[in-house]
Amino acid sequence: MKIVCAVPSITELLYDLGLAQYVVGRTKFCIHPHNQIDEASVIGGTKNLNIKKIQELNPSIIIANKEENSKDQIELLKQKYEVLLTEIDNYRDAINTIRLIGNRLNCAIEASVLIKRIEQEFKALSNINTRNHNAIYFIWNNPMMCAGNNTYINSMLAYAGFNNIIKTDRYPELKESELKMHSPEYVLLSSEPYPFKEKHIKYFEQLLPNAKVLLVDGEMFSWYGSRMLKAPKYFLSLHS
Repeated sequence: MKIVCAVPSITELLYDLGLAQYVVGRTKFCIHPHNQIDEASVIGGTKNLNIKKIQELNPSIIIANKEENSKDQIELLKQKYEVLLTEIDNYRDAINTIRLIGNRLNCAIEASVLIKRIEQEFKALSNINTRNHNAIYFIWNNPMMCAGNNTYINSMLAYAGFNNIIKTDRYPELKESELKMHSPEYVLLSSEPYPFKEKHIKYFEQLLPNAKVLLVDGEMFSWYGSRMLKAPKYFLSLHS
């Protein structure tokens, strides 16, 4: 079996399920696990896959994601290869995807064990009484873009004790005037895909003097798969 994975969080999952020896290709954004990932060939970025390189690797299966990868490229690859196309918009989708991958790649037991551990962590999180603070979660700067409804990030915000006040679907742009109108209690600046830094905090603090502005680990909010094990404890730390 030769696997090419075009989804960073799922690449990490494959390694954690014991499939390292079968992963022959990954994107340049597939950075976990750090100590093993270099063994797999780089096949470009998530939005611009190197089709020629994939063909050279001649995978038996390609794992992709509807949101992260280009539809045209995935349709092209489907003509020659088996493509497992995932679609993950919430916690339950993520759990079902781990089970699907486990079943398809002959590691159903390992997947079930991982799912049980994840569910235990999130159950413990849900039993803790955290206030739902009104928040906006930014994924991009210039233009300002945030996470809206029907996204995995939106699902994680709820578990993290935040009420996402952006009710538009997917990832809408937001003007300064709209941001002021929403008047969030929290502004969450993600480390990815746009790498917000300390220097961006001052801008939002001046714009919204009553809001608490936090830099947050984007992997905890947007990486599904085995990274979900670490998310609940991280979410709790944001309120400490």
